[in-house]
Amino acid sequence: MFRGTSPLVLDGKGRMSVPSKHRERLTAQGEARLLMLTLDPTQGCLLLYPMADWEVVERRINAMSSMDPVGRQLKTVVVGSAEEVEMDSAGRILINPVLRRFAKLEKDAVLTGQGNKLAIWSAESWQAQVDAAARLPELINAAMRDGTLPEEIKGFSL
Repeated sequence: MFRGTSPLVLDGKGRMSVPSKHRERLTAQGEARLLMLTLDPTQGCLLLYPMADWEVVERRINAMSSMDPVGRQLKTVVVGSAEEVEMDSAGRILINPVLRRFAKLEKDAVLTGQGNKLAIWSAESWQAQVDAAARLPELINAAMRDGTLPEEIKGFSL
């Protein structure tokens, strides 16, 4: 399980050092140090998966109908942008320029645990997410009033 937030710095070649606390979990189930990196079109960040967890996600996306515009777009963008990356002996991964551009990654980045995966954010995009979280009570109250609050959230408490 990936948890927590880690500030990171990308080097001039676009390499990012994976914090040591995540390295073993990322490679525990997969081949050597092979991982899957793709974009998240809903959040504007990148997602880093252990290979075994990615394969589950990829099967679910590929099972979606190509006749459905959302399923087709997910296949095109998420699977089409997925790239195998290998962690080097120093625990770094190379993020290709296309994915760096999508996530607006230049130098300062933030790695956040997302359960079965890690999200890679530009420092600015992550701060915007944190700032937006201040509106969460307002959004929950509005959803309760109009009856659109998902069942999973009703009665949930932190």
